[in-house]
Amino acid sequence: MREHDLSNAHWRKSTYSSGDSSNECVEVADGVPGVVPVRDSKTTTGPVLLVGPAAWSAFISATGAARF
Repeated sequence: MREHDLSNAHWRKSTYSSGDSSNECVEVADGVPGVVPVRDSKTTTGPVLLVGPAAWSAFISATGAARF
């Protein structure tokens, strides 16, 4: 398994996030080759899920189509 350096990752929240102080959202980082890092915005020092680009695209398409 390949290690990914996320120390300089630029994390962003969904544009659909409520923007209040509850931080109940996921964050993703761009610019990491071959994966899309995803984390819980409430636990920024916690674990990171590394999702393949095709799986991330399918997830975004499905959520945009309200399939969940």
